[in-house]
Amino acid sequence: MSNVMKAVQINNFGGRDVLALNTVEIPAPRANEVLIKVRAASVNPVDWKIREGYLQPLLNHTLPLTLGWDVSGEVVAIGENVTSLVVGDSVYSRPEIANNGTYAEYVTVAADEVAIKPDSLSWQEAAGVPLAALTAWQALDEYVQLKAGECVLIHGGSGAVGQFAIQFAKLRGATVYTTTSSRNSELVLGLGADHVIDYREVDFSTLKDLDVVFDTIGGETQDNSFKTLKSGGRLVSIAKSPEENKAAEFGVKASFCFVQPNRAQLEKLATLADAGQLTVNIDSEFTLDQVAEAHARSETGRAQGKIIINVSA
Repeated sequence: MSNVMKAVQINNFGGRDVLALNTVEIPAPRANEVLIKVRAASVNPVDWKIREGYLQPLLNHTLPLTLGWDVSGEVVAIGENVTSLVVGDSVYSRPEIANNGTYAEYVTVAADEVAIKPDSLSWQEAAGVPLAALTAWQALDEYVQLKAGECVLIHGGSGAVGQFAIQFAKLRGATVYTTTSSRNSELVLGLGADHVIDYREVDFSTLKDLDVVFDTIGGETQDNSFKTLKSGGRLVSIAKSPEENKAAEFGVKASFCFVQPNRAQLEKLATLADAGQLTVNIDSEFTLDQVAEAHARSETGRAQGKIIINVSA
């Protein structure tokens, strides 16, 4: 194996023109890490938000930085303390976002952030699961503890996080309302949504007495979502931190979810996938030298599922 690889990095924060396909050294795994040969990665909105510098006050990355925090691939080396994985394992992961990412031919990841890839999913589908699915899982399970029989409004149901959230909410036995455009109605109904609201034609805030709102949009959408909740209802957002006084005004609980790596949850997701209970829709596929185009697609906010970066055959 050569000691160098290709990686898409930024040396400065800014627009898509700061993305550079560089030749860098292949990292060596530390004691608790594995080295993964990347088969596929995926693009998430957080990638270009980091590229633009929006999250630098929170994450304090050093440059140059390799972007991308979803991966599927094969373990090719392990650190001396790793016992959960062996060379040759097919795996997937949402690595720690403070570290260099997965738009690269190889990446080192803490072993406790890595799980065996679902057998039923392709490399591309598997790469599309971790960040978006963990976000939906953690928001609904840990933050609002959605229960059977409850009514939940999921904003942006045709987006990657929204698609997983619809599926998880239905698995929990909830009634699902979701906002999307009319052209995506068939998509979200196919994932299990009970009621589809075309946000361009219908004012969703006329809904009343909901138990839970999952906000993936922020702004006015979040502000108007408080009106839909019953007293004691719960709102969780991945777009902006809810205002405490707004939550108090409506007598509800509101929280902000920033997804964390979690191997046990990835193992649960793999079980669901292999049981035929997890659908992964791919919007589009690109190569390492097309990351700028992939970011452009993500920035439109119109992707119907995951944007995949194919790294190796």
